[in-house]
Amino acid sequence: MKVLLVEDQVIVRQGLKVILEQDENVTVSHEASNGQEAIDVLEKHIIDFVMMDVRMPVMNGVEATRVIKQRWPHIKVLILTTFNDDTYAVEALRQGANGFLLKTSESAKLIAAVHSCMKGGLIIHEEVAAKVMPKLLERSTQSPHREVSLSERELAITKLVGEGKTNKEIATALFLSVGTVKNHLTHILQKTGQRDRTQLAIYALKHDISD
Repeated sequence: MKVLLVEDQVIVRQGLKVILEQDENVTVSHEASNGQEAIDVLEKHIIDFVMMDVRMPVMNGVEATRVIKQRWPHIKVLILTTFNDDTYAVEALRQGANGFLLKTSESAKLIAAVHSCMKGGLIIHEEVAAKVMPKLLERSTQSPHREVSLSERELAITKLVGEGKTNKEIATALFLSVGTVKNHLTHILQKTGQRDRTQLAIYALKHDISD
């Protein structure tokens, strides 16, 4: 897995690289000090995962996430934040980020978050989730709300997406194949008008979708 680290403080970036590369399946192949540099890297190199700060000069993490998700929607983006940056984190999630963690997170949690995001999970640090989720639910996602009719199976899958489950975890819980889950998700996204599974997770929470 090739990771791009985006952080304006060199010492923090170096520390994150050391942590991530404890996992033999993770390689920090490129680094950037702001969002614009990150986009420049992505234009020239194949990257699987972006770990990004929010407060940076030139282009912050929110704007960079918006551009990345528009141009390279397959690339996973995990936002790193401080406790007081929850507003930035909320906006990054609205732009399609796959989750956020506090910079103070333990090494094991950081690595686990990377793998979970790569599998389709939505990562929200539990210490600030209580602050962030109400803000996410204050308004609808960018697509206008419309009434949709989801089947019982689609509702069950949407609920599990809202809980941050990966496709594999959903498949196990519902006794389905991963391919079947992916097919259902494609139809659910089309029905609900959501851009990706992050937006679908927010949709599920906003509309209190349950079995």
